[in-house]
Amino acid sequence: MSRIQPAVIGKTPFERLLGHDEGVMRQWSMLGDMLTGEGRLSAELKEQVRRTLAQQNGCDYCQAKGKPEPHMFDERTALAVGFADVFLQLKGDTPASSIRVLQDVFTDAEISELCAFIAFMTASQYVGAMLGLERENPLTLM
Repeated sequence: MSRIQPAVIGKTPFERLLGHDEGVMRQWSMLGDMLTGEGRLSAELKEQVRRTLAQQNGCDYCQAKGKPEPHMFDERTALAVGFADVFLQLKGDTPASSIRVLQDVFTDAEISELCAFIAFMTASQYVGAMLGLERENPLTLM
């Protein structure tokens, strides 16, 4: 059970926590859809980064969606996940050398997208953690 009563507005448990302000929920969801979909970076790469962030950002709901799958990493995914790990360990104060490592494989536009994605996912996972968003129980979904 979350720490606040979910709103009736929203399709997902996360959206229902934000649904108390429909405008915030809609804008948050639109930005999330844009950032998680195919962009300069693949949705698969971003999903592995999301899974990495979820393991340390404290949202039970986000963690329940799975751990990173290193056997599926290519070079770009491994670098992006490694960058996310540095971000987590240093609380966002990533050194310039981390960006230079990314620049060997990613364009500046891709690095910008990766940083925006990491920041947005972290914020989303923090909201879930603050409000006690729990993994869904399949028995209560019927």
